[in-house]
Amino acid sequence: MKGIFITGTDTGVGKTYFTSLLTRALRKRSVPAIPLKPISAGDRSDSILLSEATGGEISPIEINPVHFSAPLSPYAASMVEGRPFPWGILRERMEKLAQNYQGPFLVEGAGGWRVPLDSSLGIREWAQELSLPVVVVARNSLGTLNHTLLTVDSIRQSNLTLLGVVLNDTTPKPDESSITNPALLEQLTRLPVLSLAYQSTQLPSLPAWLTPL
Repeated sequence: MKGIFITGTDTGVGKTYFTSLLTRALRKRSVPAIPLKPISAGDRSDSILLSEATGGEISPIEINPVHFSAPLSPYAASMVEGRPFPWGILRERMEKLAQNYQGPFLVEGAGGWRVPLDSSLGIREWAQELSLPVVVVARNSLGTLNHTLLTVDSIRQSNLTLLGVVLNDTTPKPDESSITNPALLEQLTRLPVLSLAYQSTQLPSLPAWLTPL
């Protein structure tokens, strides 16, 4: 499977929003990107948005083969629902997707980088298994420097390639934190940073580091 793995510093930071924008931008350039959110908990609105970004080429069920009803971490949801995390189903469906679609695949994680999937494995270990280069999505607000640096450190310790950071503005009015975060993160992480304005309907640009081979 070729593509990228999209993780976040937290839940609700805009991973699906960014993945949808990136899907549309790549497809506009005739790159047949396939967005995936293989694991979810709660409602399935994210998989519907991602399906719409492909013009319905891939269904929400294909995009999201592992789903828990409880709006919790997958590990907590699996305990509440009384069923173990279905690693076999996840791996089987991912393999089938790689056979059925050319890609590249934009694989979105669930929540943040260290979210647990069962008692011993989490998003980090799953990303290591997929061995895709990683993009970090962060909320552009006060506190994001700490959250992003911790996430970047953990990804680097996992021996995975880090492509860059996407900062998502969550309020219409910039403040000193959101104004200074991009340059500081570029300096501190030595990674490219892409900033998304509040409720953007398209990417401001499509840098080379976001164009998976």
